[in-house]
Amino acid sequence: MKKTKFFLLKHNGANYLLPFILITACFALWGFANDITNPMVKSFSKIFRMSVTDGALVQLAFYGGYFLMAFPAAMFIRRYSYKHGVMLGLLLYAIGAFLFYPAKESGTFYPFLIAYFVMTCGLSFLETSANPYILTMGPEESSTRRLNLAQSFNPIGSLAGMYVAMNFIQARMNPLSSEERKLLNDTDFEVLKQSDLSVLIGPYLSIGIVVLLVLVVIGISRMPVNGEKNKQMNLLPTIKRIISIPHYREGVFAQFFYVGAQIMCWTFIIQYGTRIFMVQGMTEQAAEILSQKYNIAAMVIFCASRFICTYLLKFINPGKLLRILAIIAGMLVIGVIFLQNIWGLYSLVAVSACMSLMFPTIYGIALKGLGNDAKFGAAGLIMAILGGSVLPPLQASIIDLETIGNSFPAVHASFILPFICFVVVAWYGMRVMKFKS
Repeated sequence: MKKTKFFLLKHNGANYLLPFILITACFALWGFANDITNPMVKSFSKIFRMSVTDGALVQLAFYGGYFLMAFPAAMFIRRYSYKHGVMLGLLLYAIGAFLFYPAKESGTFYPFLIAYFVMTCGLSFLETSANPYILTMGPEESSTRRLNLAQSFNPIGSLAGMYVAMNFIQARMNPLSSEERKLLNDTDFEVLKQSDLSVLIGPYLSIGIVVLLVLVVIGISRMPVNGEKNKQMNLLPTIKRIISIPHYREGVFAQFFYVGAQIMCWTFIIQYGTRIFMVQGMTEQAAEILSQKYNIAAMVIFCASRFICTYLLKFINPGKLLRILAIIAGMLVIGVIFLQNIWGLYSLVAVSACMSLMFPTIYGIALKGLGNDAKFGAAGLIMAILGGSVLPPLQASIIDLETIGNSFPAVHASFILPFICFVVVAWYGMRVMKFKS
């Protein structure tokens, strides 16, 4: 049997193993940041005695950074190199994490939004740089396998973020419920708030140190420079050209709604599960922690389903599989809305099985055929992550109504927004099949 070389060790005499390991670590780092943040909507709402809508501003600041920095990141990489893009991304990530300390000292909510925004400006640079950087680390024929391997570490970071949020933040915060906190006098409330904020910022300061260490290691390591040989921007003609391509233009539109659905389903599973478990007699804190366990289960299912769906792509057209998954997700969300018991929560967890392949499938379909314009096209798709910033506050405003009509729980009714999002994704899957034909 012919011995096969590991597909990323060497190419043209260069050894890429260490660079690959270092850049792959960045995939886990931004996965951690994404999924330690989702449960913070509920935590900030409790700490500052805010509405769910106000707490959802965390998502607005977090994913707003992705939107604003995507094209500047692509331009920076074109001017310099992937390595410099990764290093700048890590620097902004660390600065944002360290800003949690002065935010805590201020004792107010909005400095935390600034910290989140700076941190995700760094994440936008990382995502825009790291994906194409991995593709260049070896022979072109094995580039997809390299990227898939690197991406598999992203959900590992996500699971770590969820675990830390549950065990090192939610479990250690004061167990007083939101309603009990509202009854405290100003002095007692201030003491409680500072105590909870000290708990909340600990993991962020720790990850800031880790990110800074990774930045230093990458900075002193011999890394492939791998940047664009053509430094000319030609930004406006490029944007005009790629927007004129229907499957790209509609792909950005579909990606906006998909990311919105994903963030809504993962963020508000805490509110959804908390209501169900409190009806059963649990305290608010116990209900939140148990709901976070279901959130972790959803992420495990998401990871497992990605491998299954990747295998199915050998037999099913990507657009067709995208449409099938979106239709199933929509049906499950109907269960989330109308099943006001544990089965509704099971349906919400199961939605993650359908979401697992949506982002990379839309991403790949939209960039197909863009050639040299693919890097700026990728920036447009990263900008579509804005859906995770715009749609969750809308859902939160519905949840704040508490009931719809006489008695229908608003938290259940709010999932009409993810349902609409999956309808859009199913439509794109159908459109892609028509483009192909």
